[in-house]
Amino acid sequence: MDQAGTTTEAYIFPDRPGALAHYPHARRVGNLLFLSGLSSRRPDNSHAGVTIHADGRIDTDIEVQTAAVIDNMRILLERCGSSLGQVVDLTSFLVDMADFPGYNRVYNAHFDAKTGPTRTTVAVHQLPHPNLRIEMKAVAFLDGAPP
Repeated sequence: MDQAGTTTEAYIFPDRPGALAHYPHARRVGNLLFLSGLSSRRPDNSHAGVTIHADGRIDTDIEVQTAAVIDNMRILLERCGSSLGQVVDLTSFLVDMADFPGYNRVYNAHFDAKTGPTRTTVAVHQLPHPNLRIEMKAVAFLDGAPP
């Protein structure tokens, strides 16, 4: 608990992709869970949705990356006692707004307007790795908290 009596807890999972600085995968504050930014990075530090060709060309797929980000989010939420259905706010960062339609196709397969989170999507100049097209951060409520 913090000084105000609110329950706080940091969640760090050694078997998930590690943070690139000193921050947790998630932090609980009361009945809310705040997830740090998530990408398509796998525990072995490779990235879903990236094809590196023999000639050095790199292809990225926003739909595969978005699906991997949402799956990484689902895994963390469940391990912290929440779920995708309990996400109340989602912020997405896209390197290229031309990816917006593909991102939306995958997003819409997981969330709907009536029960899904509020959402903000912004374009950014770059993400921590040049092969990443998308990053997401989320706020969810925990089991036992009102929807």
